[in-house]
Amino acid sequence: MFKRILVANRGEIAVRIIRACMELGIESVAVYSTADRDSMHAKIADRSICIGPQQPSKSYLNTASIISAALVSNCDALHPGYGFLAENPDFERKCSENNIVFIGPPADVIELSGNKSMALDVMRKNNVPVIPGSDGNVEDLKHALRIGSQLGYPVIIKAAFGGGGKGMRICSSRQDMESLFPIAKSESISSFGMGDVYIEKYIQKPRHIEFQIIADNYGDIICAGERECSIQRRHQKLIEEAPAANLSEKARKIIKEFAVRAAHAINYKNLGTIEFLVDQDENFYFIEINSRIQVEHPVTEAVTGIDLIKEQVKIAAGEKNCYSKKEIIPNGSSIEFRINAEDSENKFAPSPGRITDYFMPGGPGIRTDTFIHSNYFVPPFYDSLIAKLIVWGRDRNEAIARSARALAEFRIEGIKTTIPFHKKILANSNFIKGDIHTHFIEEEFGI
Repeated sequence: MFKRILVANRGEIAVRIIRACMELGIESVAVYSTADRDSMHAKIADRSICIGPQQPSKSYLNTASIISAALVSNCDALHPGYGFLAENPDFERKCSENNIVFIGPPADVIELSGNKSMALDVMRKNNVPVIPGSDGNVEDLKHALRIGSQLGYPVIIKAAFGGGGKGMRICSSRQDMESLFPIAKSESISSFGMGDVYIEKYIQKPRHIEFQIIADNYGDIICAGERECSIQRRHQKLIEEAPAANLSEKARKIIKEFAVRAAHAINYKNLGTIEFLVDQDENFYFIEINSRIQVEHPVTEAVTGIDLIKEQVKIAAGEKNCYSKKEIIPNGSSIEFRINAEDSENKFAPSPGRITDYFMPGGPGIRTDTFIHSNYFVPPFYDSLIAKLIVWGRDRNEAIARSARALAEFRIEGIKTTIPFHKKILANSNFIKGDIHTHFIEEEFGI
């Protein structure tokens, strides 16, 4: 097992990793920017190192500074969390060159997972269902118009190296393609440094369901169940659940098998998610692989009892998959709410600033992952996620009832948060019935 791990991230995920290290008896080293000097992760680690100023490019994305911090503190491993450098294959290679174990997949797997058009090609070859679309990247508008005509509108343009809705445009007609294709390519370049895009048939009102993969270094791959991620605003998830509501056992079993097949197809290692769109008839289509821990991983932990961060560490240290050949059956239902520093009453405008009062909910089935505290100043330089409320119940109805109670208790003053909007979602009759899809927010709330 490792002696010391550098946590190459910030916020709630950094705190989460440090806590896992504590329980495993591993020393932790946190890195922080000057803007995060008072963040919880910098306070609770065994050692903390400032790696640069507030700009991400000069701190959390500064590969040289992070590697130097790991070397000077004699870390034998590094956990990248999610975001920043977590899915950067060159960063994994830099870690390997310096004899630092990267807690995640190897560079070649990260590279393939991150190139969505290449990943789709691999899935087609391995008979994993994919959405009909272009055969690889679409180079120019003439090519795009031909694909649009072949598939039939509506279609969707996606950045090959994208995520979070960047470089993504829905085209309902030839005219849309002519105006939106150049915009999608330009946004892909500005957001990811690459202009590669591909085109797919647009599935209307699908559900976004991801399957958690645990894969050791010896070819043993299992699936720890699924998460419903359909409650999204502008392709950014707001609420996630495990297990998925109203998914038949037949569909669940079949998609799990294909998720494991997909992971084997790319020789996946460590933890990751295989993501699918599921239509109203439970036809399912592979969309992407996320080669990291997910923000919403706690709902899987809540219903399975598996500490996913610890599993990442153990697998990276060379241990075998201890859940091999065991059927993982979910117990109860769990819902996660992303608490963002945003004003949901004002077009979700960012709301950085000082927290004047802070009170976490408690009671049965309640967990809060966060890095904030009273008098903490939420900086404007990073993602707006400041906390995650994770709720467990014996069934979905109890989880919803507990969620309403916990959100009523949750108090963060001094800034605006998305807590009021989460309360509105919980009160929505279609959400309560589990009648949800990726356009739920748009249709139910007009935003």
